[in-house]
Amino acid sequence: MPATRDRTAAVIVAAGRGLRAGGEQPKQWQALAGTPVVLHAVAAFADFARVVVVIHPDDMTTGVALLGGRVTLVAGGATRSESVRNALEVLDESGVDHVLIHDGARPVVPRSLIDRVLGALGKAAAPALPVTDALWRGEQGAVSGAVSRDGLYRAQTPQGFTLAEILAAHRAHPGGAADDVEVARAAGMDVAIVPGAEENMKITWPEDFARAERFLGGRMDVRLGNGFDVHAFCEGDHVTLCGVHVPHENGLLGHSDADVGMHALTDAIYGALADGDIGRHFPPSDPQWKGAASEIFLKHAADRARSRGFAISNADVTLICETPKIGPHSAKMQAELARIIGIEAERISVKATTSERLGFTGRKEGIAALATATLVKA
Repeated sequence: MPATRDRTAAVIVAAGRGLRAGGEQPKQWQALAGTPVVLHAVAAFADFARVVVVIHPDDMTTGVALLGGRVTLVAGGATRSESVRNALEVLDESGVDHVLIHDGARPVVPRSLIDRVLGALGKAAAPALPVTDALWRGEQGAVSGAVSRDGLYRAQTPQGFTLAEILAAHRAHPGGAADDVEVARAAGMDVAIVPGAEENMKITWPEDFARAERFLGGRMDVRLGNGFDVHAFCEGDHVTLCGVHVPHENGLLGHSDADVGMHALTDAIYGALADGDIGRHFPPSDPQWKGAASEIFLKHAADRARSRGFAISNADVTLICETPKIGPHSAKMQAELARIIGIEAERISVKATTSERLGFTGRKEGIAALATATLVKA
């Protein structure tokens, strides 16, 4: 008969030091998508009858702060086997029939995988993935031979057992086992293999955090920036707005080409990056930017966003003026901004409004622009 959650305990082993993962603290306490790694693992077993988390004695204060009252905390031993045995001893005579033993450094364990292990607990069971890559032996940095991958599996957790049997196996084992399947087999227990899952990875190296976040659906980094700019009218016969020359009885006054719409959007992108504004990157005191095309500024901002791993998801520009009329030119402006930024035109909006004849725009003294840009890093 399959095991059930209300009669099964979960043991989360999180007593290691995890030095290979880098960081200032052990990997199980480092943030993954904004939450410590071990808390992701604990959450996967929240509906079990008991959850026991084994942690290093030095981490007990941290454990109590994060998990106190939610789980049973147990101090780990000098080895993994000793740590697991400490947890199993706590569960002895607790009323649960089965136990699933899981690595605290596996934060993305699917519920379906847990169900597969529970469903196979007529005897001991553990998840695994067949080895599909070629296997070599190596000596002194060179390939010294090939190893057949037939019948080889990559072991995962949680590994499930009848509580009484695995506790007896641990009590009899001399210690030093790589996992609980090794302990079980040493005691003569048969262990069934159930299909594992690629996302059920174990965090070992620094780069594993990013991979785990992708499996989690990630903590998507979304940035929103706003920009605002104003330019006064001056003598001229056209204005440049969002990269488009628009015939007009005046020009716009500015150090560059005074493209108020493009300036606002450029500052919105810089703002989303927390990267200052146009003046920081292209100081008006520098004569080389006198009369420069604002396309230079916008492309620079877009390139900086991409260099930091962000995609520009969308942009919205609002031009505030009484004249000229923007509507007849908005589609061309939209296409020009899309070309410069390097995204689809359908992700850019250019629209206009008046200030109801109030203020300097209402008096036809100049043009203002508001812009918003959304940056996304998955």
